[in-house]
Formats: sequence, structure tokens, C-alpha cells
Amino acid sequence: MTSSPAAEAAAQLIVDLVAHGVRDVVVCPGSRSQALALAAVRFADEGLLRVHVRIDERVAGFTALGIGRETGVPAAVVCTSGTAVGNLLPAVMESFHSGVPMLLLTADRPPELRGVGANQATTQEGLFQPWVRDQIDAPVPGDGDWSGLAERAVAAAVGAQEVPHALAGVAGPVHLNLPFREPLSGSFSDIVAVEGPAPRVLRAEPHELHRGPRTVVVAGADAGADAEEIAHAGGWPLIAEIVSGARFGRQIVHGYRRLLSRADLGARIERVVVFGHPTLSREVAALLARPEVDVIAVHRGGEQLNLNHRTQGVAAVVVAPGDADRAWLGEWLHASAAEIVDLSERAPDPEALASSDFVARREAVKAELDAVRRPLDRDLLVDAVWRATWPHDRLVFGSSRLVRVADQVLGGKKVPVHANRGLAGIDGTVATATGVAVASQAAGAPGVTRVLLGDLAFLHDVGALLFPPDEVEPRLQVIVGNDGGGTIFDSLEVAASARSDDLDRAFYTPHTVRLEHLALAYGWEYQRVTTRTALDQALTSPHGGRQIIEVPLAR
Repeated sequence: MTSSPAAEAAAQLIVDLVAHGVRDVVVCPGSRSQALALAAVRFADEGLLRVHVRIDERVAGFTALGIGRETGVPAAVVCTSGTAVGNLLPAVMESFHSGVPMLLLTADRPPELRGVGANQATTQEGLFQPWVRDQIDAPVPGDGDWSGLAERAVAAAVGAQEVPHALAGVAGPVHLNLPFREPLSGSFSDIVAVEGPAPRVLRAEPHELHRGPRTVVVAGADAGADAEEIAHAGGWPLIAEIVSGARFGRQIVHGYRRLLSRADLGARIERVVVFGHPTLSREVAALLARPEVDVIAVHRGGEQLNLNHRTQGVAAVVVAPGDADRAWLGEWLHASAAEIVDLSERAPDPEALASSDFVARREAVKAELDAVRRPLDRDLLVDAVWRATWPHDRLVFGSSRLVRVADQVLGGKKVPVHANRGLAGIDGTVATATGVAVASQAAGAPGVTRVLLGDLAFLHDVGALLFPPDEVEPRLQVIVGNDGGGTIFDSLEVAASARSDDLDRAFYTPHTVRLEHLALAYGWEYQRVTTRTALDQALTSPHGGRQIIEVPLAR
């Protein structure tokens, strides 16, 4: 087989990506992109890359998103031309709004076949323009040079480009539109690939937080440990969403929704320091929209948070020297202690079980039997998953009713948490979790990736259950709280305005899907559990592969 400009350019691009830190390529089969796919597979065989093959481009996009979430390094998605490119849009939008790095390598027709009715040709250049950090419509191999493309793309994706102050270090998607002429593939010349690190992210000078104003720290999705560190340094209350990765430490505020509504606490806030993207409560949104409150937002995603139209966006913060307002923190922590939800009250008393008092022991045994037989509800479900998850594990929340329940009832714990809250869509949850799982395992994490989601979010991403038999199987538990439809709408405005039948048909969307049949078809292990004891056993005794755990819930 002879070489071709397409093969040579594709191989050199993949080599350059490896040299700039890329280690994962998600490949979707297609003819126009064959040179890219074959180059990726070649260097994967040499141990320089991990290649993940997905037949559905939407699944591929979210798989790459999960890898980028876990590693902070962009995974590259390779796809052919036409509608294949359009299927990447949901993941691209989430990547932009969440500030997660991603590279899109979309094959295209050469210029002479664009706009003339050629097969599988459409307008691809600029397709993702509102949502990308950078975009390049490359020349056809042989007509121009692709050198420098990889360096530029990776730098933009990880936030290492020179950008305005508030956007320094903000990651996101980058689109390389790559046209090819026939022959679309050929032999590769001897190109030596050398692994290299990703570019260093730019760090702007931190904004100094002076002492004085009554301050709270709000940690939204993807805030990370920085939020807890600043709350600790400042001696300020920490309002941390369950998806923040910052719900731990001594400053954590329990029951924050109710406390924000109190005149003696929430109404007296003068300044808010925000990390990440808060999305789970109307109370926090209302706080951030108050015009009299100074809001300082540490920028992490594609859009600057500015609900009160006077928010100051910064790249980083540091606490000025001085004494903390211990009285202010003490008021919040005192109120917080009364808000702690103790689900252990619903469990039997171990001391009574061992008591020498016959009556006390009998009542304890009865309580234990009642606990074993008690049907699971949402509180118990989220508590079981939270208790089973530790720092060596990963926990992914879907945008379902369950994440809001978890945010309301769960306490503090330092565990790695992921959630696609940039746009809070239900799509791509299983694919994202798969990306998180394969990336964490490749880095040596010994634990399990658990994804907690509702039945509609699960069904929306059924295609992600398809996994190639020749790839390393992830340790992945998909826990589905199945209440037969979209019960999140029962608590939204539409529930008060729509007729019951209309609410069910257009919003609740009831279904009778047998999840065990889906599991069988896609080769997943399956368990259906109805009690807390059975759920605890299922979560803490993983079989090492891919599991679906279905938990029936009442509407």
C-alpha cells in the first residue's frame, strides 16, 4: 500500500497531539475520517494512546467529556462528515458551559465538494462557533500545512491561551474541521511519537478578599476543593452543593435552603464568593440575583455568572490577612447543626440488640426486621449510595430528581463527584460516567464509578450501554431510581397549571420498560433491589464489571 497526503497528515496530527499531552481518542467509524481512525489505532497499538470506539457520535462526545472531566486533559473525538458532526453538539455545549476540555476532529469534504450537493457534505466549518474556545477549518493535506494545529488546539482546550483576565485558565471544546481528498488512507511512513505533557494552564493574579463584609462561600458544580479551602481560610460559612466536590470540612452548612430564607441569616449576607456553577436551588439563585449583595465569581465555565448584573468575575481568589468574624460563622454553624438529616434514626439500635433486657431486645429485633422489609425511598437510596462511596471511588449524578434529594439530605464527605450541570441536561449521563470510569482506571484508581440517575435519564442514554468487547471493561455501577417517569415535574410549576392527564402524558411520560431485558441485551449484570439491606449489599459487593442496579420507587 502506498502512502497518501491524508494518511501522512492524519498520522502527524495524532503524533503532535500525543506530544502535547493527549492520551485518549474516541473514534466513531466513518469513511471520510478513516485516516484519523487508522492513525489513532496505530499509535494505540504502540502504547501511546487509548482508543475508545463508539458507533454513536452523541455517546462518543459524552464519553470524551467524561474523560476530560476526570483527567483535566482533552480527549479527542474523531468522526466522519455530515450528521455525525451534528450529533456532537450536546456534548460540546455541556463542555463549554462546564469548562471541560475536549477536542473535535471532524472529517470533511474538500472545498470543491462543499455547497454543490455532494453526498454527506454540509456546512461544518463554524458549526460550533458559539460554544468553542477555538475553531480551525484546516487546509486539505497537500494544499497546506497542519503543523502547529495540535499545539494550538490543546492549549485552547485546557485554557493555556492568552485570554482576558476573568477567562484565564478556563477550559472548553476546540473544533478542528479537517478536509480530506481521496485517497482517504494509505500506508504510514515511519513517524516517531513522543509523549509529552499538556500545556500549563495560565494563572492570573488572584483577587484579594478583604475582611469585613458578612460573607458566605457558595460551591456549585465543579467547584472542587478550592471552595472549602477559601471558606476555611476566611472563616466563612460554606454552602456546598452535593455536586460541588466541596461538601466537606468544618464550615459546611446543612439545610442551606431554609437558612438562606431566614431573616437573621440569609437576609444579612453582604458578600458571596462563588466557585463553580450553582444550579440546584432557587434560594441560591435568588441570593446571587440580589442587587445589594456583592458577588465575586471564580470563573470556571463558558459563561460568566452575573445574575445580579453586577457580579465581579475573577480567575482566582485569596483571603487577606486578618481576624475571622467568628460570631457570623458561629450563627450559621449553630443553625446548621439543627438542620442535619440523620437517616440512621431509621435503622435498628445495635446496643438494644445486645441488651440483656428481653423487652428491649425484642423491640430492637422487631425494628431490625422492619428496617430490612421497609421499601426504599429516595432519601434512603441517595444515603446508601453516598455511604458506599469513598475517595478511591467516583460518583456521577444525573440531572434527575435524585440529585436534588441528595443535595437536601446528605452530609459532608470528601469524595470525587462529577455531574453535567453546565446545562443540566439529562442526556449523556451513562456515557459521561463511562468516560470517568475508564479514565480513572487508566490512572490507577482502584475503586468503582457509580452513577446515580432516574429512569428517564437512563433511557435517554441507552446507547451508551453498548461497549466494545475488546476494550478494558470499566468498573461501573449504574443505579437507576425507577419511578416510572419524570416525577421531577411533580414539584415544578407545570404541576399546578396542567390537568393531571396532560401532566402525565406530556411531562411525566410513563413507561413500562423492562430494564433487566436491556441489561441482558447489552451484556450488563443486573440486580433489582427493594430494601436497604439488599441495596447496601449490591453497592458494596461489586463484581468488578458493568452493573445495573434498579431501585423501584413510588411516584
